[in-house]
Amino acid sequence: MNHEQPIEKILKEARSIAVVGFSSNPAKAGHYVPAYLKRKGYTIYAVNPNVSEGLDGDVAYSSLDEVPKPIDLVLLFQRSENVPPFVDQAIENRARAVWMQLGIANQEAADKAEAAGLDVVQNACMLVEHQNWDGA
Repeated sequence: MNHEQPIEKILKEARSIAVVGFSSNPAKAGHYVPAYLKRKGYTIYAVNPNVSEGLDGDVAYSSLDEVPKPIDLVLLFQRSENVPPFVDQAIENRARAVWMQLGIANQEAADKAEAAGLDVVQNACMLVEHQNWDGA
């Protein structure tokens, strides 16, 4: 499958991003990637039951079900084996795409998301891909 197409499509079309595995630690990718995306104009929803607030004091949500709709993209900062339930929730919440960050891939979950009509990216850093696309 050609992963170039969904990357560009998602970067162009997504406006609201639910970040599953958001981190309050600025040194972690689960924090600085969504912070970068917010600066680039995306609406960011922090999803992590262990975090009290998201970026700039925004509300943090304990699950995808709590995030205001619509969700264009579910950005996953989760271990590969933990991805399937979040893909199920993305489908249930009518997200348009799922993005698994660099080092994260789950082909079974990706196939399920694609079968449900979602665009899927695996094993790619959204910050890096956005910089490449934005600078192109």
